[in-house]
Amino acid sequence: MTRRIFATDSIWARAGASGIVVGLVVGIGVSVLASFAPSAASADTSSAVTVNASSAITPAGSPFPDLAVTVSKTTDLTSEGVLVSWTGAGNKKSTRPQGNVGGENFLQIAQCWGEDQDNPGHPDRTTCQYGAFANAGRDSGVLPNIDPEDADAVEAAKGLAPNIASEDEKYTTPNYGLSASPFTAIPFKAASGELISAVFKNPGSSVLTHYISDKAGKVQTARGDPTPEGVPLPSGIVGVDLASNQYYTQFTSNEVKWAGSDDSGTGSAKFEMQTSMQSPGLGCGQPVIVTGQPTVGQSCWLVIIPRGTGDSGVTQIIRPGLFWDAWQHSIAVKLDFKTVGIRCEIGSSEVQLSGSELIAGAVSSWQPELCAGASGSAFVLSTGSEADSLASAVQKLPGPLAFTSRPYSTTTADPLQYAPVGIAGIAVSFAIDRRVTPSGTVPQSYIDAETQPFETVNLTPRLLAKLLTASYVGSLPPGADLNHVGYASFTDQGKNAANITRDPEFLKINDPEWAYQDLNSISLSDVLAPSGRSDLATQVWRYILADAEAVAFLNGTPDESGMIVNPYYSTSATVNPTRSGLSLPKDSFPKADPVETVRGTSASSPGPINLVTWRPFASDWESGAYLTLRGDGLALGEWDLNATPHKYQKAVRSLAGDQGVLGLTTTASAARYQNVTASLENAAGKFVAPTSSSMLAAASAMTPTATQAKVLEYDPASSKAIAAPTAYPLTMPVYAALNPLQTDASLRAKYANLITYAASRGQVPGTALGQLPAGYAPMPQSWIDQALLAATAIKDGISPIAQPVPTTGSRAAPIYVDVQAPTNTTAAAAIVSATAAVAAAAGPVSAAAADPVATGSAAGPLVGKPTPDDPPMGPVSAALPAGLLAGLLSAGAFPMISRFRRRF
Repeated sequence: MTRRIFATDSIWARAGASGIVVGLVVGIGVSVLASFAPSAASADTSSAVTVNASSAITPAGSPFPDLAVTVSKTTDLTSEGVLVSWTGAGNKKSTRPQGNVGGENFLQIAQCWGEDQDNPGHPDRTTCQYGAFANAGRDSGVLPNIDPEDADAVEAAKGLAPNIASEDEKYTTPNYGLSASPFTAIPFKAASGELISAVFKNPGSSVLTHYISDKAGKVQTARGDPTPEGVPLPSGIVGVDLASNQYYTQFTSNEVKWAGSDDSGTGSAKFEMQTSMQSPGLGCGQPVIVTGQPTVGQSCWLVIIPRGTGDSGVTQIIRPGLFWDAWQHSIAVKLDFKTVGIRCEIGSSEVQLSGSELIAGAVSSWQPELCAGASGSAFVLSTGSEADSLASAVQKLPGPLAFTSRPYSTTTADPLQYAPVGIAGIAVSFAIDRRVTPSGTVPQSYIDAETQPFETVNLTPRLLAKLLTASYVGSLPPGADLNHVGYASFTDQGKNAANITRDPEFLKINDPEWAYQDLNSISLSDVLAPSGRSDLATQVWRYILADAEAVAFLNGTPDESGMIVNPYYSTSATVNPTRSGLSLPKDSFPKADPVETVRGTSASSPGPINLVTWRPFASDWESGAYLTLRGDGLALGEWDLNATPHKYQKAVRSLAGDQGVLGLTTTASAARYQNVTASLENAAGKFVAPTSSSMLAAASAMTPTATQAKVLEYDPASSKAIAAPTAYPLTMPVYAALNPLQTDASLRAKYANLITYAASRGQVPGTALGQLPAGYAPMPQSWIDQALLAATAIKDGISPIAQPVPTTGSRAAPIYVDVQAPTNTTAAAAIVSATAAVAAAAGPVSAAAADPVATGSAAGPLVGKPTPDDPPMGPVSAALPAGLLAGLLSAGAFPMISRFRRRF
């Protein structure tokens, strides 16, 4: 189970591609009254910015004088993806990097944290996270400038830029002639002020010298003999390796070293924004505290560096984009980040939440608005098995509020109250760049689009089944015995395709352009799937099992091209080698094939590779989106003989232009990381992508589950689903569930506050804190009504199971609150209606009990008079006090019990 303390705006801090998860802290106040006034923030918070080549430090001489770059989002940023798109990048198609040449006619993109004091409005190049990859770097040997005393050389160099710009001289070693030409290295200055620098003055000398790190990690001069003790670093310099250091490596850097354009100079690339949680060296989003001013997050920069066909003094791109020759033409966009840090009072007690990962993004957004000063509580969301969370929430002892998409499994009456809090879904994300086949006749338009990302993919349930069952040959470790999937040898490969892009079924339902691609990525042979158990996995399998062709395939029937299911995943006991068919649906994605390579007899022979080693799990559902954004298919690296013990390395992620990844994720995570998502075939036979409207269409087609009428589901086999052609088939509801008879009333009140906020202001779409993030659909009014009723029932301890009714004893005295009565008769009626419905939810009572008659006037909303700083509360104010009135009006509501139960 993943534990998330909502302490910052970023859900996970990433230590490179490993996807290490850390917590965020979210606070929620106990007071409903202070928290639920409507937010003034607009749901439309678009912040796209376009910059042109004319905004460069030196516009003259730019490789692309007509360049215009648009960044899709520049404010309210956290750890997420943004789209960088452009036009005007010349009239020649980009060329990919090759060997030590960085390519031709392309862009480089990087994130920086500091402003250049010599050029205000532009970032300082020493503060950019850049240089972790080959063909980019931060340093390079350079040719010396022309000797001014050599008249012939001066004449020959007229009109040419100097090899070493004056702006680079302070980072460049002297020319030592044939023994050593000059060397330029642009240092990295971290947000903490520490430096990584490979060129600095010798101790006790004024001469700039090039330094390296030896195998033992000691600093040595690049020229001359190493010394046992190494060279001491000057104060402030903490390292000399500009490609791999404590601030960034090739596994953690978010730089885009090559972003190509089509033949018209148009292109796009996804960029990973990093906060101080992912990149302490950048420090973006760190709290900036100014006395008397609101705390804001540290701003940063996005820099775009145009690269043509050659660098100063050479005819090819072989030097870093940070060298002044290229840097002077860079253009930049200022980035505003949400504050990273704790928002609740220090020392607040933790309140536990558990269950569905689907709701994590929404809770992260809601948390700052829910935190109410010293009375706030730090909410800790542990995502994991919803079934386990429900097993805890069902107890009467205090336990975490559970988030679930399916009801509690029980053979007796269900004691839980279910409050809808969100509509989200499961997405199949992809990052697939075009690479046309080198042979045969290819339409020119396809050649012109080389390296550009595909924007649409259609998938059927059977194709998804193939991806999840290791049925494509590339999903199995090479060198192992693969006869069980029909692969005998390179010359006898059988009928199972290497990956999905070579599957005739895939080619039949997608754009004809796919047939002209030569895509060989291992991560196109399966889909990155999360480990662990969840309702989400169950729903994916239910979607697959609702399709007759997918069911037949899983049972062992070949598809039309002869492709067969990996028999270890077959649901047929006669096909499955274990003689026990795979039981589906499951709440997980098993690695069922025991395939493994055989290790050689040599001591240096690589270790064995099994299915998990070859195609590992993603750590969770969000990781599927994050890895897709980065182009990281979790491919296996080389066998490392230098490691102790020997082990396989992790392969470096694929960069823009060469990506090929498929990942299972949530719609919220896909939106957060700017993933392109597949259109799935729904029950009506239509291919539909996940959008707010398509998820709402699915919500309208949902039906009550068989065991709990208050929990809806999208059943792809239902008549309502078949009649909904615009519905996205992997849409799921999220419910907050709790036994209202849990004994801690204070804790139940905190949960009720969270639910009430989630069902009111938390349903306003937008990027501002407190709003509903992209990837969720706002709930219909009927869902909101159910949530508010359930919140009141949880707060007031009203069970959905019939409780014994005392026949003797005195009634509790009514509660009177000195508040202003509502002047709106509709609002007052809503209170009575909501109260009656909550009482109805308590279930039937003994027929012997007499029906008491309620007397007196309904109490007004439990709020004080508006102050100048309090905006009108609207209809929410009428719904909140329903719990306080339930005791007064519930008796009169008993005749309506059965009708209300059928509504939810």
